[in-house]
Amino acid sequence: MELTTRAVHAGRDDLVAQGLHAVPLDLSTTYPARDTRAEAERLSLLGTGADIPGLPVYGRIGNPTVARFEQALAELEGCAAGVAFASGMAALSACLLAVAAAGTPHVVAVRPLYGGSDHVLTSGLLGTSVTWATPETVRESLREDTGLVIVETPANPTLATVDLRRLADACGDVPLLVDNTFATPVLQRPAESGASIVLHSATKFLGGHGDVLGGVIATSEDFACRLRQIRFATGGILHPLAGYLLLRGLSTLPVRMHASSRTAAALAERLADHPAVTKVHYPGFGALVSFEITGDPHEVVGAVRLITPAVSLGSVDSLIQHPASLTHQVVDPESRADGGISDQLLRMSVGLEDVDDLWTDLSKALAMINV
Repeated sequence: MELTTRAVHAGRDDLVAQGLHAVPLDLSTTYPARDTRAEAERLSLLGTGADIPGLPVYGRIGNPTVARFEQALAELEGCAAGVAFASGMAALSACLLAVAAAGTPHVVAVRPLYGGSDHVLTSGLLGTSVTWATPETVRESLREDTGLVIVETPANPTLATVDLRRLADACGDVPLLVDNTFATPVLQRPAESGASIVLHSATKFLGGHGDVLGGVIATSEDFACRLRQIRFATGGILHPLAGYLLLRGLSTLPVRMHASSRTAAALAERLADHPAVTKVHYPGFGALVSFEITGDPHEVVGAVRLITPAVSLGSVDSLIQHPASLTHQVVDPESRADGGISDQLLRMSVGLEDVDDLWTDLSKALAMINV
């Protein structure tokens, strides 16, 4: 079936047989069992990270509502398994802890990345070390202890793109992790190009309404087992209500992504012709557009009235922010420059408003700049 169809039905295929229409929301933290001998036998699998058959056991191990979301996202990404976390950074942290625990703590990463991702790699807080590379120098940056190559495409916030097939070939046997938050499986499925691990900040387009935090990894069952072990040990679980909202968000994801992408493309064209805009970053697809301006970007953010001046992205309403001050402030200025993040750059996440209404608001704000 087409992805638009599966986005509606994935994670819900068994509902009719149960006499249900809406997905059940299971808020239990623990699940009773009178036969403790049988429970002990089932729990022998706990240390392996494998899915425990039968009824749920405890909320930190797994939750039926969250499992539906994990299943659905994995299916849309074309992967064997999904593992959900409390946030995108919790999901990335689990991947880093997994490779560090396996004795391969070296990571090769391509800038730019989301500022939080850049920070956790640069800081080494989770026991990993990083070599920053370009897509062309990834192969020569690999070492015997390299456990992961990380790239975000389109990248945050410049929207730079990478040839994933070529990059996967350069990685050889080292797993390639692709942050697919900006494209979503509607526009790009990295596993089809050789990526081993696909990461989403589910807070963004997957949720789609700015009201839920979450992260999710789509990957092989083997790596999913390692992630479940870490999630059980660290407790970075996704709340069942968040799982419910994220699964609901998937059902409208294709419609939202295509509508927002059309508007973003139109705004990119108009921005390219504006005298206060010196450069437009738009890869030709997706619902984000970044642009550099001649004047003070803070004045533009402060002047919009319809567009929401806030960090994050992927909501039904449009958002604008200044990356150098907010999402990427934690990255030092030299590294920001290496990633192409100038102080004049603004990033806009395009929502579902009418394109002319958005342009009226944005052009009025840009008119405050003395060209």
